[in-house]
Amino acid sequence: MGVVKSKLLKQISSSFPNFQKKDISKTTDIILTEIKRALKREERVEIRGWGSLSIRNQKSSIRRNPKTGDKIAVPAKKVIYWKMSKEMFKKINNEKE
Repeated sequence: MGVVKSKLLKQISSSFPNFQKKDISKTTDIILTEIKRALKREERVEIRGWGSLSIRNQKSSIRRNPKTGDKIAVPAKKVIYWKMSKEMFKKINNEKE
């Protein structure tokens, strides 16, 4: 299950009850828009303690359709690459700092 924006907004508003929900929503929209714009410009986005996002070029390749077994040519494309921070790695693996 992924993170849904509405659940994220609910969690932020419960953590910060003194902020209005419309302000939290607007701020979240601005942050996500800026991340999208930076990635579109192929810039690296780093969020300390969480990880970094960057764009990588994926070469064109010939792959196989698992249902039919037919070969399909997949064109080159750009993909988002995420690398978690050391802090996140330690939290996920229950390691102490």
